Amino acid sequence: MYIKRNGSQPSHGFGVTLMKLGAATIISLSLHVSASSQTTGQTRGQTKGQTNQAGAAARTDAATSTSTQDAQAISVMRSSSQPPEMRPAENFTGSLGVESFLPPTEPSRVGGARVTFAPGARTNWHTHPLGQTLVVTAGVGWVQHWGGPTQEIRPGDVVRIPPNTKHWHGASANAAMTHIAVTEQLPDGKRTEWMEKVSDAQYTAPPRATPNAVSNQQPRPSQRAIGDFSPKLAQITDDVLYGDVWERPQLSKRDRSLATVAALIAMNRPDQLRSHFARARDNGLTQEELIETITHMAFYAGWPNAVTAIAVAREVFQQK
Repeated sequence: MYIKRNGSQPSHGFGVTLMKLGAATIISLSLHVSASSQTTGQTRGQTKGQTNQAGAAARTDAATSTSTQDAQAISVMRSSSQPPEMRPAENFTGSLGVESFLPPTEPSRVGGARVTFAPGARTNWHTHPLGQTLVVTAGVGWVQHWGGPTQEIRPGDVVRIPPNTKHWHGASANAAMTHIAVTEQLPDGKRTEWMEKVSDAQYTAPPRATPNAVSNQQPRPSQRAIGDFSPKLAQITDDVLYGDVWERPQLSKRDRSLATVAALIAMNRPDQLRSHFARARDNGLTQEELIETITHMAFYAGWPNAVTAIAVAREVFQQK
């Protein structure tokens, strides 16, 4: 019998047996760790693959959702502070600037552009298979259908051109004109059939107004003031100054009134100030704002000019 006492030394045979047992244990543990590592790696790989697939699906869903939201969102195109570049163009006579702001977007086939014609500029004769609508925003223009009279168009006028109606439109001879053109295109993209140029004789034929236009037309500023005595000067002033310059979109009419009033105060022009104070009031300037303008101008244009302007302003605002 063998009894191992505490502190005693094992025999040589027992030591060999113990070493073999230890080695077997270590190998067994190593194999277990290796198998566990492989199992863990496979599990992590599967989990990572599933995570990547889920992430890709989420990104696809998010992109689809964003695309849908973008398609349904309201789009606002801000007005440009820079005037369009004026240049000659095919199918037109003279110089014009085109700002395309409404490209046809499915399912709609309607497109739109803002077109500014220099004085004397116009389109060729042309038709639209589905018609066209023009909204005049500035200046003075002319429009004519084949065989009909030339008609004058002004800011606020809306021109409806029926399908396949041969016509032209453009600025008047002495003033520029800006309009918004809205046109629907065919499924193949065609929207305009261009034809021959408008001859000078056709263009310069005196424009005529329709009976309704004559009855509804109000005298223009210079026509009211001096039209009976100097009709040509009144016409040029109304066409160029009020019909073109005052209608340009780069400054609001309120701002143009403020600039005009300041200039007339500086030049001490009470007669012109009288009518422009009334115009400024109509364009949104208040009595307090005009009085403050006069006070401000006193330091730059002189006290006598400011006192004269105050007297005119008092007169105008007491008449309202």
